[in-house]
Amino acid sequence: MAGLGVLATVDLPGEAASVRRARDEVRDLLVQAGVREVEDALLLLSEVLTNAVRHTASGQPGGQVRVALRDFGARVQVDVMDEGSDTNKPDIGDLPQDEDVDGRGLWLVQALALDWGWHEDVAGRTVWFQVAR
Repeated sequence: MAGLGVLATVDLPGEAASVRRARDEVRDLLVQAGVREVEDALLLLSEVLTNAVRHTASGQPGGQVRVALRDFGARVQVDVMDEGSDTNKPDIGDLPQDEDVDGRGLWLVQALALDWGWHEDVAGRTVWFQVAR
C-alpha cells in the first residue's frame, strides 16, 4: 500500500524531553488528519520515540529524531526516524512479567496499531505504525 503523501514532519533533538514535545506538537496534527483514536496514537508515538532516544545513536549528544505523519487514505502512518543502532533492533520479545519495568512498548504498538513495522537504510532506522482515520 503506497502512501499518498507527507502530512507533516517534526524534527526534534534525541533526548527524553522530546517525547513530551512530540506529543504536544503531533496531537493537533493527528486531529487535523482525522485520526479517531488520538490518545492511542500518542501513546504509541511515546513508546516508539522513547525507544529511539534510549536505544539508538539518536540518544547520543547531538542526536536527532524526526516524526512524520503520512496519508494512507483511511489510515495515517506515523514514522519515527532515528539514527539507528548497530546493536539494538526493534523486537517484541517475550511478554514482560508484571514486575518488569520495561519491555511493553512494542507489545502496545502491536496491540493498538492497525499495522506496524520497521526498516533501515543509510540514513538510519524508521519504526512506523498506522492508525485509523
